[in-house]
Amino acid sequence: MNRYGAAGVLTLPSASLSLPGSGAALWHSTTVNQLGASGTRAASRAIAAIVVGLAVLISGCGQIPSPLPAPDPPESSAVRSPEPTASRIGGDPGDICEYSLSGDSARPVKPPPTNGVPTSYLLEMTNGTVTITLDRTRAPCTVNSFVSLADQGYFDNTKCHRLADSGIFVLQCGDPTGTGKGGPGYEFANETDGTESYTEGVVAMANGGPGTNGSQFFLVWADSTSLDQTPNFTIFGEMDKESRDVVASMAGEGQDGSNADGTGRPNNPCEIATVTRA
Repeated sequence: MNRYGAAGVLTLPSASLSLPGSGAALWHSTTVNQLGASGTRAASRAIAAIVVGLAVLISGCGQIPSPLPAPDPPESSAVRSPEPTASRIGGDPGDICEYSLSGDSARPVKPPPTNGVPTSYLLEMTNGTVTITLDRTRAPCTVNSFVSLADQGYFDNTKCHRLADSGIFVLQCGDPTGTGKGGPGYEFANETDGTESYTEGVVAMANGGPGTNGSQFFLVWADSTSLDQTPNFTIFGEMDKESRDVVASMAGEGQDGSNADGTGRPNNPCEIATVTRA
């Protein structure tokens, strides 16, 4: 049955209440006693449904919908990149060398080698040849560094800048600047175990504290075992008797006492002309 009349008016059953087909007409009022009981309930339900629908439609206009809460980010499944590690340079445990950048190099040099390390070097000095036999088993990283610098001519035409001839008896070398402040531009760790003894003929590293080894070393030309109380200097080689005599002859000319600790610049030039493989 068609509930719309010719005028386009929706006719509610058992009631005379109607909604105009156009929005211009007003709603007509009526009294309850003009409607039957069933018509009243039906009309009420229809009106309520229409009013609710309009309210929902109006309330949704001109508003920006609230965004849904963002979901929690998924747990990362990425695998951490492996940390870089150092390769061993030899077969013995603990034979890992690290050379950390430190300041400017007194002369341009390349990093130390990792294989093919020789065992002996010849220092052509003012008063003769000094032969050093290197101890790679005891101090592999120190030996690697010394060999690298020597093969690149780092020590050539340099002068040993410090002589101690009282209490301890050492000639300190290895700084191309001749000031005691020069180095190769990198540092590396001590290789000591507390058993060091600085007897006649020992060749050891000079440093400014643990982990500050660079290029400076000293030649022990007479027993200096008072240093054994604080064995902080890596022993990496030894001189033969003839070599010790050469160093002792240069040291015998004395020093100028220019340092506050009683050491000073040698009176002999104590120049290292070349350092070559034996």
